Amino acid sequence: MRYLTPAWRKWVENNRAQLGRLVFFMDDDLFDYRAHTDLPLRYRYKLWLLARRHQGWLQRMGAELWVSTPFLANKYAGWSPLVLQPQSPYVHSTPQKTLFYHGSASHGAEFDWLYPVFEQVLAQDASLSVELIGNHAVRRQFAPLPRVHVLHPMSWPAYQTLLSRPGRTIGLAPLLNNRFNAARAPTKFFDITQAGAVGLYADHPAYRSVIQHQYNGLLLPIEQQAWVNAILELSENEEQRKAMWQHAKACCAGPAS
Repeated sequence: MRYLTPAWRKWVENNRAQLGRLVFFMDDDLFDYRAHTDLPLRYRYKLWLLARRHQGWLQRMGAELWVSTPFLANKYAGWSPLVLQPQSPYVHSTPQKTLFYHGSASHGAEFDWLYPVFEQVLAQDASLSVELIGNHAVRRQFAPLPRVHVLHPMSWPAYQTLLSRPGRTIGLAPLLNNRFNAARAPTKFFDITQAGAVGLYADHPAYRSVIQHQYNGLLLPIEQQAWVNAILELSENEEQRKAMWQHAKACCAGPAS
């Protein structure tokens, strides 16, 4: 571990006699305050609190030292450290498909509604990750879920550039039944299609005029299980996604001249 907490120290002290080996792994120079002088004050305090002040304790506990570079091994040679050779942590990673919802601050109810949807699909399909756009409240709200990435809100030109980068698979456009949503236009159809993704849209007047179900997207009732099922099915069916996206792209291009 890179850092030590009071709970870890207490546990080690209480169980040291039962531990065959105790090892501390260090991947930065955590023990020399002179190496920290150019770092932000808050980060320097963190290094002292969770690492540097424990050096003597680790040695008293008989801890071995493992390090990430020959530089650290030479610097702390008196501790006879072992240099670990770097290995990729991505060898067994699952290729990911991006499921995204780019809601604004006016979509708080939709974020709440989508939480259990994301919770289910992420638990059932390890190949799915979620991309959201939201503020710090959205980041805190979805922090308990795995594989959720929250981007900060951005300017319109920056957002257009973001959508033009490849890599997204399924876009979501839920609309709950409220007065504000009654005036919505089907703009998410163009955003999702530009992102190279197939869209799941609320069966709402805003989208009924542009979406032909299972042709250029899916029109779904505002029922969470229906969205869970549709996401999982689309995730497994690349050919269906490709066909619907091609039709959606043709719709966005407008009538042939």
